[in-house]
Parts: sequence; C-alpha cells; structure tokens
Amino acid sequence: MERLQKILAQAGVASRRKCEELILAGKVEVNGEVVTALGTKADPDTDEITVSGRAIKAQKKLYLMLNKPKGVITSATDPEGRKVVTDYIKGIKERVYPVGRLDYDSEGLLLLTNDGELAQKLTHPSHHVPKTYLATVEGIPHGDSLDKLRRGIQLEDGMTAPAELDYYDVDQEKKQATIRITIYEGKNRQVRRMFDAISHPVKRLKRISMGNLYLQNLKRGLFRHLTASEVNELKQLADKKNDK
Repeated sequence: MERLQKILAQAGVASRRKCEELILAGKVEVNGEVVTALGTKADPDTDEITVSGRAIKAQKKLYLMLNKPKGVITSATDPEGRKVVTDYIKGIKERVYPVGRLDYDSEGLLLLTNDGELAQKLTHPSHHVPKTYLATVEGIPHGDSLDKLRRGIQLEDGMTAPAELDYYDVDQEKKQATIRITIYEGKNRQVRRMFDAISHPVKRLKRISMGNLYLQNLKRGLFRHLTASEVNELKQLADKKNDK
C-alpha cells in the first residue's frame, strides 16, 4: 500500500504536488469512490484508480544510465529553459528522475529512475555509495596534498569522509594532472571543493562509476537501460549500510 499521490506520480499522471491538487479537487476515485484525503493509501496492483474518469496503471520501473554532457542541468525541468538531462532520454514515456546530482560543468555517469524508494536509499548519507571521478586539476598535486584528501579535509560544511585517490595521468607540458578519486558521500560540489582546498582547482570532472555501475564506453549524451543483474546489485548495495 502506498500513498495515492505517490502512485499517481509514479504512473506519470503529473508531479507529486500536482497529483495532490487533483486529489483535493475531487478528481481521483479509488474503486468507484471519490477520495479527497491526501493520506489515503491504495494498492496500484489491486485497486481501480481513476483520474477524471480515466484509469491509471502502475508504471513499470525503469533504471537508466546516462553519460551526461557538460553544460546540462541535472533536473527533469528547468524554468530558465536550459538543457536538462531528461532532454537526452528519447523514446522513454515514463517519468524518470536523476538520482543525486552532477553539477552543470561536470559530466559522466548519471542514474535516472522512477523507483523513488531506491533513489532515496542511494542518496541517503547512511548508505555510503562509492562514486569515482576523473578530476583533471591545475598543477600537479604532491602526494602529501593528496594524503590530506585521503584522510578527510575540512570544508565549510564539515569534514569530508576519507577518500581514495591515485594518479591517472600527469601532463608536465600543460602543468596539469588527472586524479582518480572515489568518495563515499555526496556534499554539494564536493570533489571540486576538495581540490580547491589543496589549491589545485578542477578543470574537468567526469564521473566514471557509481556503486556497481561503470560508464565504460557509453558515448556522451547517450543512455542505456541497466541490466537485471545491475539493478539487483544496485538494490543490494542500497539495502546495505556500512561504516565506511
């Protein structure tokens, strides 16, 4: 049993807030009875739910991996009319939403789904889902600078958890280095702020993995469906809390 507005939103009727308005307006019926209480629960598999006389069906769960390009907003919509990640999900009728965020200037692996329960677990701080990035930074950080990030570094919103880092590439000519970094939390613009804290600003940031998912050779701007085994592993990871 789930709240009615959640069922309607997952079925693609409208946003959760708009669905609440439809319920309050008396446009939703469950098994032939008008429902106007927002706390009402129903079972989409057994109850007949209609909106303005039209029956809705439970939306099938979708799990997509997108290689987000730089210069795209991690959102389903943008009031300013800028490109958003859902612009790249062509041919998908179901409403899907990004899990977590990649900032406007970052690129790489982004998970989108309509499985709200899984999304909430994956983004909850207690689950410590590992996320790995390639960060191309100005200058070439010394090992002792990277050790500060490995131990955890003080940012304005608190200490970061210990991170895993190694050199991926060093370009002496351009005076830059690409560092592979794995973090286990999701503070806002965290990787960029971590490298700012050691005076090596990020020039390019690309997420290459999240939990058991790897970007591999998925082309920029394209998406693919997760395999059944990937979804199962992701759910197991989401259900597992650790003390990392």
